[in-house]
Amino acid sequence: MKRLAPDVFQLRGFNNAINVYLLEDVLVDAATKLARRRIMSQIEDRPLSALALTHCHPDHQGVAKVVCEARGIPLACHEADVAAMEGRAPVQQANPNHPVNRLIGRFWEGPPHQVSRVLQEGDDVAGFRVIHAPGHSAGEVIFFRDSDRVAICGDVINNVDFLTGRTRPGEPPKLFTLDPEENRRSIRKLVDLGPSLVCPGHGPPLRDIAKLETLAASFG
Repeated sequence: MKRLAPDVFQLRGFNNAINVYLLEDVLVDAATKLARRRIMSQIEDRPLSALALTHCHPDHQGVAKVVCEARGIPLACHEADVAAMEGRAPVQQANPNHPVNRLIGRFWEGPPHQVSRVLQEGDDVAGFRVIHAPGHSAGEVIFFRDSDRVAICGDVINNVDFLTGRTRPGEPPKLFTLDPEENRRSIRKLVDLGPSLVCPGHGPPLRDIAKLETLAASFG
């Protein structure tokens, strides 16, 4: 694991492609179901109290059930994504019948699991404040720590260009985004928090916040 800030760690992964974080003793996100060995090997000696999702998409909930059952810990996500996590609604609600999303669902999506803690605006997770930031998914959240302004933002932004592989903050692909305009409002919300460090679901952590401000300003 790589330490990013006090009690904030990023699990090892392939080139920051799909990120998983540890906040104190709370695991944040669970990659795809193909990441079982990678995740389980890194948390085997770590005390865990919960697994919290930034949102319920196949590349973030993949081994949620495995981790929760193996470690006997509760699963938490925003109330708007509970039905998807529990199997009562599609996990990918944006363009679910697109061939790419069908493939992703087949190879990456993990099984349903009961949500034991339903997150709402203002809740506390490991010292981080829950901020509802919908758009990419209905239940997308940012975990924000006011003391040092660290933000775990899921897919509100990506810090990698999926076509070129270059590091740069940008909007998540529209193919996977339920409401792109709503997500733009959530990006502005992230900027307004004045973060010092932004840890996205894809791409390396972002410390040059001016680049994030430029992205938000480009929306007009």
